Amino acid sequence: MRERNDQKATGRIGGRPVAPLVPDDPASPIRAIVIGEAPGPRGADRSGIPFFGDRAGRPLYAALSAADVLTWHGDPTSASWDGAALIAAGVRPIVTQVLLTNAYDRCPTDDGVHFRAPTRAERESPENLARLRRDVAYAVERGADRVCCLGKVALAVVELLQLPLIVHAFPHPSAQGLLTSAPDRGKGAKLAELEAAWVQALAARLA
Repeated sequence: MRERNDQKATGRIGGRPVAPLVPDDPASPIRAIVIGEAPGPRGADRSGIPFFGDRAGRPLYAALSAADVLTWHGDPTSASWDGAALIAAGVRPIVTQVLLTNAYDRCPTDDGVHFRAPTRAERESPENLARLRRDVAYAVERGADRVCCLGKVALAVVELLQLPLIVHAFPHPSAQGLLTSAPDRGKGAKLAELEAAWVQALAARLA
């Protein structure tokens, strides 16, 4: 199920598919599925691991740690939070009881340089929905009973699948996602506090 992206830090977007991150032990159960929007240009597009090195990956991996479903090979503080730098430093996340994937499995770009959001046509293409159904089916076979959607894009795609699972919707963990979902659209809110609350809320659903 896992692939690795050997792309170096060239500044260009590879746009290759990023496979789900699953527990190393194929016999261990999976409890929850976490679905984001798409791999980011400085993170998963370079690391080949969902959310790894992405800005949104920092709070996500903090939540996994808080839920006690994450350990590390190597020291994640030994390199900058950048997909290529982390892979070069020999760092990788090791998860238990969760599967991480995205609503769209590659970093969207028109020119190989600039990131953009995945289009509705990309997200809802038969190929992409079939790919996501396979990810979900694999997790369900191993016991998953819940899906945690990070942001409106992930939730919209999951709703199309009509899964017989409990679906938990979370704001996207970007600054914009956290602020716009906060009361009064985040007026007077401290981003660090919103992020800490998001981490704890997700961890509670994963524990």
